Amino acid sequence: MDDINQIAKHFRDVHFGGNWTTVNLKDTLADVNWQQATTKVCDLNTIAVLVFHTNYYVAAVLKVLEGGVLDASDELSFDGPAINSEAGWQELVTKALRDAELFALEIAQLNEAQLFEDFVAAKYGNYFRNFHGIIEHTHYHLGQITLIKKILNSKE
Repeated sequence: MDDINQIAKHFRDVHFGGNWTTVNLKDTLADVNWQQATTKVCDLNTIAVLVFHTNYYVAAVLKVLEGGVLDASDELSFDGPAINSEAGWQELVTKALRDAELFALEIAQLNEAQLFEDFVAAKYGNYFRNFHGIIEHTHYHLGQITLIKKILNSKE
């Protein structure tokens, strides 16, 4: 398997399963309801905020991969929509998973040489760095989501 397809697979695996940690976003969120997703535990972000935050960067880079401009700001990456119903929660999860699949498809269409080209501008590093950064970022926040979920489930 070439590097491009390996990166696309690695990205899919953290979202849909098959990665080395055996934890993925889809399965972790499958039994989380909107009340759990929006429940604050200590001073931690909620599960819903973490799902929005993680997908914020996926969606921003996806837009670039689809030919658009980079339009993202770290300051806005935690400013998700208010979740007031199960439908709102499911909409957020569906968007995150849909964007993840589209992102993986876009990665797979790149050629190997593009991996080491600047991503938008030199200050953002290359495509390789950005793809792996997003995978690492997703794993990091997936760990937080998993712990918050365990805390919430232990209180029931």
